[in-house]
Amino acid sequence: MSEARIDKWMWAVRIFKTRTIAAEACKKGRISINGVQAKAARMVKLGDIVQVRKPPITYSFKVLQTIEKRVGAKLVPEMMENVTPSYQYELLEMSRINGFVNRAKGTGRPTKKDRRSLDEFTTPEFMDDFNFDFDFDDEEEDE
Repeated sequence: MSEARIDKWMWAVRIFKTRTIAAEACKKGRISINGVQAKAARMVKLGDIVQVRKPPITYSFKVLQTIEKRVGAKLVPEMMENVTPSYQYELLEMSRINGFVNRAKGTGRPTKKDRRSLDEFTTPEFMDDFNFDFDFDDEEEDE
């Protein structure tokens, strides 16, 4: 087999959990082959560079074998090579450190999870277990 559908190939090499999610990513314009946006039915060939945009970074994979049957995780390195530039991983690390949730303007309020992580971020650590229930009057009487 010298060619395979891009959605089947991405599912087979475990880039996406299901073929439906892979096809959806193609529909949303997140998949490109050799720099050109790809539809789910687009065929992928040996040596093609598949770019998968999963914000905040874009992964790049080189096709080593065209397959349409899902393989075990141990066989994945024989099917594709991860050629993602290192600066993309630095972007990912920066976004992790930053903790900023990238939400499009106007999409509404933070979710409950967002709010909790914000509260956790803004609350000083020493405030959690500090006891404010002490009485100054008792200390003056002891003297």
